[in-house]
Amino acid sequence: MLRLFILVGIIVGSTFILYETGLISFFLNKEKMMNFLNSLGPLSFVGFMLLQASQVIISPIPGEVTGLIGGFLYGKFLGIILSTIGLTAGSWIAFSLSRWLGRPFVEKFVRKDTMERYDYLLHHKGAFLVFLLFLIPGFPKDLLCYILGLGHLNTKEFLVISTIGRFMGTVLLTLGGDYIRHHQYYRFFILTGVAIVCIMLSMVYRDKIEKLFKKMHSTKKKTGDDSKNKL
Repeated sequence: MLRLFILVGIIVGSTFILYETGLISFFLNKEKMMNFLNSLGPLSFVGFMLLQASQVIISPIPGEVTGLIGGFLYGKFLGIILSTIGLTAGSWIAFSLSRWLGRPFVEKFVRKDTMERYDYLLHHKGAFLVFLLFLIPGFPKDLLCYILGLGHLNTKEFLVISTIGRFMGTVLLTLGGDYIRHHQYYRFFILTGVAIVCIMLSMVYRDKIEKLFKKMHSTKKKTGDDSKNKL
């Protein structure tokens, strides 16, 4: 319990400092972040990867902004690589913190209804279902990293699933930033249009998708239990 209180104190203190010093506005301002990364020179690669990792761990930092910045500053290929490394590192840290500190820690900042909504994932591995959740736009992927740390997935399985599942979104955001960099605004607007349609569809059918996933999970669990009983 002591380490839980210590960590919660650090998080609350850090959040207070972010707001009081105005740093939170820095993270929410794309231009300020780009200027800061440019000022780092050769170390900007490291700074950007840390920024991507932070946006997974600290939810107020918008991942859409950092993803676009990656494409704008580093282009398509390098931007995708740096974003993927940063997002994977952040996902691993969130997952590990959850696994180390347990449910009381996660419940401090993950809403109760969100925990209940994805509770079914904690009682069975359901690796394929988890992958689909990471793949589909509109799902709270950062919070899922914390929630899944309480479940049965091991670290290796989680990293493979989360990295591959995030990859398409990383590619789209990086491409968007690269299009802006090269003033290819027509491509950017087409890409944005496609992304908006995908997000809207996922939002409209989100409940149905989740019900389908829960049904698939229940069926898989029942099949597994029947197999054990036969043995």
